[in-house]
Amino acid sequence: MNKNLLEEIEVGTKSSMIKKRIINHYIYNGNSTITDLSKAVDLSVPTVTKFIVDMCKNGYINDYGKLETNGGRHPNLYGLNPDSGYFIGVDLQAEAMVLGLMNFKGEMLKIKSIKPFILKNDDDCIDAICQNVNDFINGLDIPKEKILNINVNLPSRVNPTTGHSYGFFNYVEKPLDEMFAERLHHKVSIDNDTRAMAYGEFMQGCVTDQKNIIFVNVSWGLSISIIIDGKLYYGKSGFAGEFGHIPAFDNEVLCYCGKKGCMETEVSGSALHRKLISKIKEGEISILSERVNKNELLTLQDIIDATNREDTLCIELIDGIGRELGRHISTLINIFNPEMVVIGGTLSSTGDYLIQPIEASVRKYSLSLVNRDSKIERSKLQDNAGITGACMLARSKMFEVE
Repeated sequence: MNKNLLEEIEVGTKSSMIKKRIINHYIYNGNSTITDLSKAVDLSVPTVTKFIVDMCKNGYINDYGKLETNGGRHPNLYGLNPDSGYFIGVDLQAEAMVLGLMNFKGEMLKIKSIKPFILKNDDDCIDAICQNVNDFINGLDIPKEKILNINVNLPSRVNPTTGHSYGFFNYVEKPLDEMFAERLHHKVSIDNDTRAMAYGEFMQGCVTDQKNIIFVNVSWGLSISIIIDGKLYYGKSGFAGEFGHIPAFDNEVLCYCGKKGCMETEVSGSALHRKLISKIKEGEISILSERVNKNELLTLQDIIDATNREDTLCIELIDGIGRELGRHISTLINIFNPEMVVIGGTLSSTGDYLIQPIEASVRKYSLSLVNRDSKIERSKLQDNAGITGACMLARSKMFEVE
């Protein structure tokens, strides 16, 4: 990609704003004709033509040939040049770190999962993250100067505008994105992991033409992301979506946030893990009983695998979580009236064991007139939702138009 254009975009001239709008249109709509583009960006055809010619010369835009039509002149299709720039996503999970490379057109070129990796709130973890990212970059067969942005997904509260994380590495005085940028020698942005998953699903997953979506991330914790009119909703400080910390139960169970009775204490992977161990200790039978009774380490993935092997106790616990989750999703449906609710995250890999009780509760507790508009879908991208969203956000953040 032409470095001068990147510098111009950062300056914020009128010309750079128009180029941002053009690139943004191609990001969300794919290839299009100059006539369609001029309508979308509300500029005259001659003006848009001038910019397209200039951007083709700079290598950002490709001419993809004639559009086949029924008679008349065949207009040319233009779109993003895949090789003009690259974006890296970093998806930090509780027990894994996933890295991805995406080209300028939004095609995923490489995904690498790093295990073992434990996300901890300390300097050693920061060192491990930076080392893994640098090793990943050094192993790529692309010019390093063509890496335009790296986006890092983090669990918990993240303010992408200020670059601060309030759940992990919150002891770092300077903005976390600046700290990563200094150590990785590339531009870096950060965002919340659930928001990235929702964006990945919106751009390349089960979402088709829907614009108003709620994404529910049921993993070790519980959170949501909201998309309104095709745009991620951040809230005042980037903290929108803390669904798991709604006070929902009088159970005296202490949540990691420091409060008691949060929804996450009964509806999450951590709740499933706690409940399963407790049930087995009380004498109930599972294919995991021997491991629990021997005090062996039990991961959430172990429980999911047992569920998918039709372990009765695991299925029963997943069913209970699904029914309770569906009851609270009903509240979201009644408030937002979304076109689609996407169920994603680690627990969604149990398939119908989780989805069916959710759907049953939604039918029971939400208003029929409202829920008939809300399609409930399981995440299509599954484990790749977060890394896809991370790469997509790395790209879109470069060309956001206020």
